[in-house]
Formats: sequence, structure tokens, C-alpha cells
Amino acid sequence: MRILVACEESQAVTKELRSLGHEAFSCDILPCSGGHPEWHFQQDVFEVIDQGWDMMIAHPPCTYLAVSGARWMYHPDDRELPVEDRRPHPMHPNRRQYQREALDFVQRLMDAPIEKIAIENPISAISSQIRKPDQIVHPYHFGQKASKSTCLWLKNLPLLKHTDVVEKGEFKEWVDKRTGRKKKQAMWYYNALCEAKTPEQRSGIRSKTFSGIAKAMAIQWTK
Repeated sequence: MRILVACEESQAVTKELRSLGHEAFSCDILPCSGGHPEWHFQQDVFEVIDQGWDMMIAHPPCTYLAVSGARWMYHPDDRELPVEDRRPHPMHPNRRQYQREALDFVQRLMDAPIEKIAIENPISAISSQIRKPDQIVHPYHFGQKASKSTCLWLKNLPLLKHTDVVEKGEFKEWVDKRTGRKKKQAMWYYNALCEAKTPEQRSGIRSKTFSGIAKAMAIQWTK
């Protein structure tokens, strides 16, 4: 099969597909970090989306979509008001516009002229603004002791079957010094965020595709 893995610089899914003999290519505006530039389109995905693909697995950026960033959408003093009456957040006045653009990007991916399509994202505005996901999975469904809600929007593809359900892994409770709020996060995510030095590194951590899920996608969706 000819498979396009959109918005993937890590090549995690691409390499699993290649290991099964498929003609898979990653695509991202960033250079690939997976070690195979010969399998990578470093350009806008819509410049290659019409090249006769049998399937597309897309990981659109979640920066302006994820519900974890919703607190930066509106003015903190307007939380009790209806959404339509809230002011923009003073530190991020354009975030609502960026979210609209991100949702438009996702809709264009869903509407691509490709027979089989999977869109992957965390819990996000896609669910409320476009449609609810067909499935939500976690790494612990596929043999890795970690919790990360992974939503899947599918077109002509089956739901992923759990391959090896294990423990959810440990969680860390801590207090955000900026807001004073208590938080509870998966330990893998907390440790990785502590090691991140830049916003770009934190973004990369959030978008991490676990190897168990990548392998399940490659095997089950190409049968």
C-alpha cells in the first residue's frame, strides 16, 4: 500500500509501516528526526496529498486544539460567562483565531480524496467543533505502562483492537506554581516535561506516538 503519514517528523508510524513492506512516507514542515529523510516530505501536506495514496494517517498539531490549553483561550476573569461573551486571554489574544485555523486544517485532512483516513489527536476541540472520535485508546492497551488519551477519527478503517492490556502506569500529583492549581499527570509525561528546555521540546513530548500504538496501526490497518 502507498501510505502518507501526515504531520509526522518522528517517523514512528512510518517505520512500522515500512517494516511490513509498505510504501510509506512521512510528511511535515519540519525535518524528520526518525533517521530516514529518503522517506520524508518536508513540505506542506496539501502539496502531496493528491499523489495517489491508499491511506493517510494524520497527526495534526494539537497546540491550539487540545483541551489542556483551553485556559489560554479566554480571559481568566470571564470563566462564569457564556463562551460567546468571554474576552480573549490578554497573553494570547489571537488564540481563538489560531484554533479556527487548526480546525479548518483538520477538516481539510478529513475531506482529502483518500479512501482510508485516520486522524489522531488528544482530547481536543475536534470532538466538539467537528465530530466526536470513533475511538479513544491508551498506550496501556498495547503493552506499555502509560496513560495518554489518544482519539481516533476514522474513515473506512476498523477500530484498533487492544493487543496487550497492562497497568496504566504511575501518576504524579503536583502544584502548578503559576496558577496554584493541583495537577495530576502520568509519570512519563511529568518526567519528560521536567527534562524539556524549550516550548518546542514540550510540544514534541505531548505529540509523542507510543511504539505499541504505532505498531497496532501499521499491522491492523493494512490487513
